[in-house]
Amino acid sequence: METFHTKSIIISFLLFFSLSSLCVGANIIKPKNHDQIQNGFVNVADYGFSPDASGKENVIALQKAVDKGGTVIVSTPGTYEMANTVYIGSNTSLKFGNNVFLKKVNDEGGFTHVILNKGALTKTYDEHISVEGLNIIVNGVDKAMTEVFGLRGQLAFFYVKDLRIKHFRCFDLAKAQFCIHVCTFEDLFIDDVIIYGKKDGIHLGKGNRFTIKNVVFKCFDDAIALNAHDYASSNPELGWIENGIIENCYDLNEEKTTGYFCRILAGGWIDWKSGMKVQNSDAVVSNGKIYRVKGKPDKTIYNSITRPEHEQGSQILDGITWVMVQNDTIHTAGVRNVSFRDIFLEKPRIGFSIHFDNDRYSRSYYPGAEIPMQEQLTFDNVRVLHNQKINLISVNTPVDAFTISNSSIKDNGIGFYGNKAMTDYLKTRINIYGCTFKKDGQMQLVTNSVEGKEIFLKTSSNIELNDSFSATVIPGGGKIVVESDLKGLKDQSVFTSR
Repeated sequence: METFHTKSIIISFLLFFSLSSLCVGANIIKPKNHDQIQNGFVNVADYGFSPDASGKENVIALQKAVDKGGTVIVSTPGTYEMANTVYIGSNTSLKFGNNVFLKKVNDEGGFTHVILNKGALTKTYDEHISVEGLNIIVNGVDKAMTEVFGLRGQLAFFYVKDLRIKHFRCFDLAKAQFCIHVCTFEDLFIDDVIIYGKKDGIHLGKGNRFTIKNVVFKCFDDAIALNAHDYASSNPELGWIENGIIENCYDLNEEKTTGYFCRILAGGWIDWKSGMKVQNSDAVVSNGKIYRVKGKPDKTIYNSITRPEHEQGSQILDGITWVMVQNDTIHTAGVRNVSFRDIFLEKPRIGFSIHFDNDRYSRSYYPGAEIPMQEQLTFDNVRVLHNQKINLISVNTPVDAFTISNSSIKDNGIGFYGNKAMTDYLKTRINIYGCTFKKDGQMQLVTNSVEGKEIFLKTSSNIELNDSFSATVIPGGGKIVVESDLKGLKDQSVFTSR
């Protein structure tokens, strides 16, 4: 009995030792897939993403890694060629380490987006996406549109909720594409960005709740475009942009320029009717959808006889290419409840344009449409750093009220201008307080050229740095009512054309 018991103990010990060795061995030579998603992180290097790989190979590798979801890490420094778009889905954080660059290459023909969310292709919302530390080298690979009509960002998102873009850089933006382009969104956060180049820096379409902060721009075109309406080829959908904060942004100088620090663009359109005249980019509501004219910017006016009713894509009717852009019956678009603060304007151009387009590319307002009233804009601690006489704010849409506070202003007034398609621009109220006026001599604070326009201007608690300073307003064909603490205005209350 003792001998049998002793043998049993020895056998049990040997079995335990063998099983333990197998478990340890399993940990040492565990499958590669276990390495790739160790501790909840996906290492893209394990999929072949490498500075030594071709652009095509890197796209395939990064796509495989991103498809895993979770937290996807690119840690090895270097320049990674990219020959096509990578599509990112919900619940994915894509993080790039220091000195990691994605360089577009033309190995397989031009392409548009470096990164695009998957739902953009089906108009299905993606949620909880984060892109951090991305550096894009455009490398001259600049194609306005590929997958989605009107979506043209190097980094682009369409139909997205809870999106975070942080520590982003691009220094060679070319002429055809915007840098960051987001449309149809909720809860957007953009932080720590530097963009240099020849097109729009950050371009937004319709969306709700957003923050843009800590950004340096050196852009030929708009630094920021809040384009609720837009050229047909520059946003995939139309609608209101609302409830946002834009802060701590710098508009750096360069020799040539167009656009504005921020374009704040509205629009209005009508229901389709037989015999209506349309041009490039016009929008209509028909069959419970919004359709837009896709044409050449050559001032051609078309006569629309046949109602657009197709469910998707484009169709040519009466020689007009109609693109179905969204399932909606809204008739206006604009910007409301947006605050700008801590803005530094070095480039000599209009700072903020509260805007309608009315040219061969697009007319924002179709005659007779519902009036899109832009609402409740605030401008706090805006610093004009250039010395040219250029409007701080230019207005050519109806806007109910805006406030300028705690700002440093040189010879940079507010101008009101008309759009030939609209007859009534409604009343605008302006509140200016706590500002420092640096002009030496007379300043045209508000200039109006809109017939019948009513403006109420209130200023208080401001500082005039020069004894020779005085402010004046020019009512044009309208009426300006003033309550002011500024020299030149405080002794008068009503200004009208004579």
